Amino acid sequence: MTILNGQRVIAIEEHYYDKNVTAHFQGIDARTGGFVRDALEEVGQARIDSMDAAGIDVQILSHGAPSTQKLDAETGKAVATAANDHLHDICRAFPGRFEGFAALPTADPKAAADELERCVDKLNFKGAMIHGLTGGEIFFDDQRFWPIFERAQALEVPLYLHPATPHKNVVDIYLKDYAEKFPAILSAGWGFTMETATAGLRLVLSGVLEKYPGTKIILGHLGETLPFLMWRIDMALNRPGNDGVAFRDLFSAHFYITTSGFFSDPALNLCIQELGADRILFAIDYPFVANEPGPKWMERLMLNNEDKAKILHGNAERILGM
Repeated sequence: MTILNGQRVIAIEEHYYDKNVTAHFQGIDARTGGFVRDALEEVGQARIDSMDAAGIDVQILSHGAPSTQKLDAETGKAVATAANDHLHDICRAFPGRFEGFAALPTADPKAAADELERCVDKLNFKGAMIHGLTGGEIFFDDQRFWPIFERAQALEVPLYLHPATPHKNVVDIYLKDYAEKFPAILSAGWGFTMETATAGLRLVLSGVLEKYPGTKIILGHLGETLPFLMWRIDMALNRPGNDGVAFRDLFSAHFYITTSGFFSDPALNLCIQELGADRILFAIDYPFVANEPGPKWMERLMLNNEDKAKILHGNAERILGM
């Protein structure tokens, strides 16, 4: 590749599985991973070889959904601590190639905040990833979770909101009619976007961003549609009869988005127009998406070299302290 030659490439939403975490997955979650299960569990030389072949220098590793979000407080604390220690060992085995996002036991918010601090200060992790609803029921904007935002602000690290399968009632009412023939409608085909866009919108409405103005939130998949809808959401929530909220301003000030699993020229161009290239980070969504298409897309993308460099590595270096 020519345009990428000499450029550091950091991919920040790249998943793996820890068998001690996935042993707790139940029901539909036990099927997650599917056709890429083996690649999720391989975090060694084969993954490095794939990165090298595609021109990717660094992967920020994060556990796949639902990670520790559906575990009870007691179980989640022990499982998250062990998983983070194991991820630290993986990163140390390939220095400079792997970095980590922490898994947090959000059922115990105080323990989750403490684990975030341990992972950042002791393990050199770059932030944390939250997968869906805690206990399968509670959105992350709930005030019981605000100690996690407070700690993330103090540590100056981002919280990455990642999808998990939507609430069972949502699946039953909105999606189940087509789930047998098109199971991906529950995940990347639509369900993931429904849930995570809702989670992002709720964060803006909750007041947590005003309470902790240093909060940094990352959304994958080019912002889970929110950049595309931002103008309309902002307009609607400020109509008479609404309390009013500076939705567009708050989203633009606190959120960052990644290219994970969304290699579309017009979609990226819209996100650049809405948010600016300083708020967009490169990601693949490996192994759910193969490594090769992402760098090739960035290579041919009609985008100036300065903005391309920001997306490929500059923004990650700045936001993640790399």
